[in-house]
Amino acid sequence: MPLQQLIVRLTTGRKSDVSPFLPSFLAYVEVAKPASIALLVFVGLAAFFVGGRGQLPTWPLLVVLVGGIAGSGAANAITCYIDRDIDAVMVRTRRRPLPSGRIRPAERALCFGLALALIALALSATLGSLAFGLMLIGLLDNVVVYSLLTKRRSRWNVLLGGFSGGVPVAFGWVAATGRLAWAPILMAALVVLWIPGHIWTLAIYHAEDYRKVHVPMLPVVTSLRAAARCLACTAVLTLAASLALCPVAGFGPLYLAVALPTGLALTAGNLYLALRPSRKTAWLLFKLSSPYLLVVFAAMVAGVGA
Repeated sequence: MPLQQLIVRLTTGRKSDVSPFLPSFLAYVEVAKPASIALLVFVGLAAFFVGGRGQLPTWPLLVVLVGGIAGSGAANAITCYIDRDIDAVMVRTRRRPLPSGRIRPAERALCFGLALALIALALSATLGSLAFGLMLIGLLDNVVVYSLLTKRRSRWNVLLGGFSGGVPVAFGWVAATGRLAWAPILMAALVVLWIPGHIWTLAIYHAEDYRKVHVPMLPVVTSLRAAARCLACTAVLTLAASLALCPVAGFGPLYLAVALPTGLALTAGNLYLALRPSRKTAWLLFKLSSPYLLVVFAAMVAGVGA
């Protein structure tokens, strides 16, 4: 159900009672993909908190929060504009604001995304050239490298475009400290390694959708078993990165008590998928992947505050 319809039903139950401006507003919220924004901003704020050892200077905090929302929303809105043709064909995406006609003409979504990108870049520039460069790299990797250059051409699109997923972590750390170090690089690597499992399990479940639009996601252009083996490898690497943070970032027993069992559970699930590939198992792993990342980064924050 589109976000617009869900909120309308929860609040009034009758679309006719809603202000004529609300459906349009909600369509723009939806095209920015708020769930994706929430996850990326959370890991960025977590890195900000960890890097600052619990200190929360007001302006950098606002930049991480508002700039993170604007930057993530910009990338999502622009990529929705780029993918509007295939979104209209895929069952999973055909009710999004652009293919459903809730934002018309489609160029309005592009303008919305570009405006958010300018806001994000302007805010990041106030924190210095490193923060600005990270924000720019994140936007370019997601929009240009992933959406424009590789999504429809390469089976490795998710890997090449996944670097943008680690940018919020590096950005949050730089906002707190003004520099990069091995700890934030490894934290960002954890997110980058997590992304293939998150996207490819979804692609396994919706493989027919991707075939229809000729998007060469790995599970579409190779066998299910081979794709599941790749997923298992990324899960093992994700677990290794999460555990390596203990000595590198100085995370203690509290973090380890969370990262180890959750990482083992996710790895075990992916190994099971490799042994017995199925759409049902892939869908379950997709549903578990976002909570995993939230829990691990929450444990980082809790470890600093303990």
